[in-house]
Amino acid sequence: MTVRFGVLGAGRIGQVHARAIAATPGAALIAIADPVAAAAEAAQAAFGGDIRDIDTILSSDDVDAIVICTPTDTHADLIERGARAGKAIFCEKPIDLDVDRVAACLKVVRETDATLMVGFNRRYDPDFMALRGVIDAGTLGPVETVTITSRDPGPPPGSYIERSGGMFRDMTIHDFDVARWMLGEEVESVFATASNLVDPEIGALGDVDTATLILRTASGKQAVIINSRRAAFGYDQRIEVAGALGAASAQNQHLARIEVATADGFTRPPLQDFFMTRYTAAYAAEIAEFVAALSEGRAPRTSGLDGLMALALAEAAMRSLASGRAVAVADVVGA
Repeated sequence: MTVRFGVLGAGRIGQVHARAIAATPGAALIAIADPVAAAAEAAQAAFGGDIRDIDTILSSDDVDAIVICTPTDTHADLIERGARAGKAIFCEKPIDLDVDRVAACLKVVRETDATLMVGFNRRYDPDFMALRGVIDAGTLGPVETVTITSRDPGPPPGSYIERSGGMFRDMTIHDFDVARWMLGEEVESVFATASNLVDPEIGALGDVDTATLILRTASGKQAVIINSRRAAFGYDQRIEVAGALGAASAQNQHLARIEVATADGFTRPPLQDFFMTRYTAAYAAEIAEFVAALSEGRAPRTSGLDGLMALALAEAAMRSLASGRAVAVADVVGA
C-alpha cells in the first residue's frame, strides 16, 4: 500500500514533513498547498508533487492523507474538513488553543471515523523511545518521578510570541505530552511558577520565559518540568526517570558523540542548537509511524486525545500561574 499525501502549508515545518514523506517507503507526495507561491514552488522543486489549493487537495481522489502545517488557528477547521472528506489526517500540534474547540473537533473525528495523528515529535525521538523501552521492560520498577529539562537556545521574536498562545501552549506542551507518556498515568493536578528572566519584550507581551511545573497523578507519581527560553550552551533536552529499582536518563545530543582529552582537560563538541536538527530523526520516524498505522489499519501512537490532554495541562498550568495554587485537570476538561 502506498499512502498518497497532500501537505497543507509549505513553510519550515511543512518542508520538514514533505522531506520525510519523500524519503519514506510506502509514502508518496502528491500535492502541496500554500498561499505564498514561492514557498509552494520551493517545496515542489525540492520534494516533488503538484501545487494545488487546499480545497482541491481535500477533494482530490488521488490524495489519501493530509498533513496540516498551517497556522494554529486553522488546524481544527482543517481537521474537520479533512475528516468529512474521508482523508486520514496528520496535524502539527496544537489542534487549537482552546480546550473546548479541541473537544468539538475530536467529536467530528469520531463521528466520521477518521484517522487522526497529532505531531508530538518527541515521542518518536530514538533516545526517548529507548528510555520508554527501559520503563516498559520493568528495569526501573514502578515509575515514581520524571524530570524533564527543556531549554531553548534563545527566545523567539515578539511577533512569534504574539501568536504562539503563550509558553505553556507553545513550548511546554511537548513536555506535558512526554510527561504523560513517561509517567504512564494521567496527570491529576498541575502547579506552575514562572518568571520573565530572559527577554523583557516577552513579559510586555503578557507571556513568561522561565518556568518550573510540578505534575502529580492520582497515585502520587510526580513529574517536574523545567523550561527556559534561554540556554547559552545550546538546545538543552534531557529526561530522567526514577523508579523503585533504579533510574535512567536521556542526555543532550552534541554535534558529534566524541570526547577530546588533552593536558587542558576533557572537552566535547557543542550541543545541537536548533529543534530542526536535534529532532531530525524524530520527524522522519513520526511520518513513518503514520504510514505504518494507515497501512496496518490501526490507530497511530499519538492521537487526538493526546493533543487534548496536553492542551488541558497547559490550560491548568496557566490557571495555576494566575492563582498561585495547584489546579485539578478535571476542572479543565471535566471529570
